[in-house]
Amino acid sequence: MLAGILGSLLLGAGPVRAQVPLAHAAVAPAPLPFAPAPDSLPARVDINRRLPLLAGGLVVSYSSLIYLLSKGWYTGEKSRFHWFNDLPEWEQLDKAGHFWGAFHESRGAVDMLRWAGVPDRRAIWYGGFVGFLLQTPIELFDGRDPAYGASATDLTANFLGSAGLIGQQLAWNEVRIMPKLSFHRTRYAALRPNVLGRSLGEQFLKDYNGQTYWLATDVGAFLPATSRWPRWLQPAVGYGGQEMVYNDDGTNAALGLRSYRQFYLSIDVDLRRIPTNNRVLKKVFYALSIFHLPAPALEWNPRRGFVAHGLYY
Repeated sequence: MLAGILGSLLLGAGPVRAQVPLAHAAVAPAPLPFAPAPDSLPARVDINRRLPLLAGGLVVSYSSLIYLLSKGWYTGEKSRFHWFNDLPEWEQLDKAGHFWGAFHESRGAVDMLRWAGVPDRRAIWYGGFVGFLLQTPIELFDGRDPAYGASATDLTANFLGSAGLIGQQLAWNEVRIMPKLSFHRTRYAALRPNVLGRSLGEQFLKDYNGQTYWLATDVGAFLPATSRWPRWLQPAVGYGGQEMVYNDDGTNAALGLRSYRQFYLSIDVDLRRIPTNNRVLKKVFYALSIFHLPAPALEWNPRRGFVAHGLYY
């Protein structure tokens, strides 16, 4: 999750080291905060100036990220590169995080390539796989960690995140189904703070019990142009899990815990659809669009059945 969050923020949009719990058809899409208006595309001189600036900034930022990870996060003993099957762990919340991170890293890359003047189809294909490319090197670090290992399912989730963004851009030239994340603190982090985190920031990265992943759908984009459905209001389905202190059932059971899945139905606000002429606010809304805002929700889980939440974080 760590790589996804940092990489997405580097791209100006929007997590997960897997082993450590870390329009209407006739309506134009909402303009992006840094994308050029259709009638004011940059001249070639601007393209020649913006593209090297964008590429250079990405290379420097990502190189710095990899260096900091190698010196600050992956500091323990190293082993020979090996693979590790972590698919059964953490109720697959880490895979959802990889998908979420790669999707938004790719989304940010596509939008910035458009801002740099790259033709639309090329921007989609070149930028679309940035999420996969950004997160894949992290598996090289994991692969040399004796306690973990490189994960083929992490790579798959990274690929599917990038592919999900490319597919929507090719089909609709916009994102209509948006992966989002919400987080709340849980009591489980205190049971294993070295893994689930001590501070709020660490718990946000590591405590899967507090992470919920959502898919918010722009219903208005699929309705006739005469529809009055507000495009900022979107239904959302979510997925989470609880009682995950250790990544295996046996050790969890020794604490009297048994992990289980949670499914949610809620509503979401697409901040990008809120009208504003403030350029700074547009950028803020764009960045925050990767998160699901607190809202009423209906939960179902195999432990307690249906549970209503007046405001779910």
